[in-house]
Amino acid sequence: MRAIETITGRVSVLNRDDVDTDQIIPKQFLKRVERTGFGEFLFYDWAKEPGWELPKNPILVAGRNFGCGSSREHAPWALEDYGFQAVIAPSFADIFKSNCTKIGLLAIAVSQEACAAIAQSGTAQVDLAGQEVRWDGGSEHFDIDPEIKHRLLNGLDDIALTLAQDDAISAFEASHERPGPVTTAL
Repeated sequence: MRAIETITGRVSVLNRDDVDTDQIIPKQFLKRVERTGFGEFLFYDWAKEPGWELPKNPILVAGRNFGCGSSREHAPWALEDYGFQAVIAPSFADIFKSNCTKIGLLAIAVSQEACAAIAQSGTAQVDLAGQEVRWDGGSEHFDIDPEIKHRLLNGLDDIALTLAQDDAISAFEASHERPGPVTTAL
């Protein structure tokens, strides 16, 4: 997982509330086990609508309750594979937000007014270290769990966190080794 400090760039706008994971990536595309190749199916059904356009930019601004619905790891995978590095919305489904942090996709909650201003601006900067989103004419602080912030700033996924404990794991295993098979008295 790549480390994140700031994400700067153009903004794509999805001005819809209650976007669920089945809309982000429909069920018929969930057959893969690897995390790549899902971007082409992002918002598959909506992409068929006349006038649909969702430019590939580093930042997506969306409506409230983004990522609701079923726990679908494929939804953050599809957003990341499409090219988004951050999603900004007034609110997120908890499991969706958690799935995002596990792959290094920032899910940042700011006020509805800030989302509208960012969308209007067309560009933004997400400063993870400073916990602030900035755009032409404004900025807003965002909250993030300190442990998640540490993981994202240092590019640590679950495996990297486990491997960082290699010495403690080895010491535990060595202290619990037994010679021969384990037997139980009858």
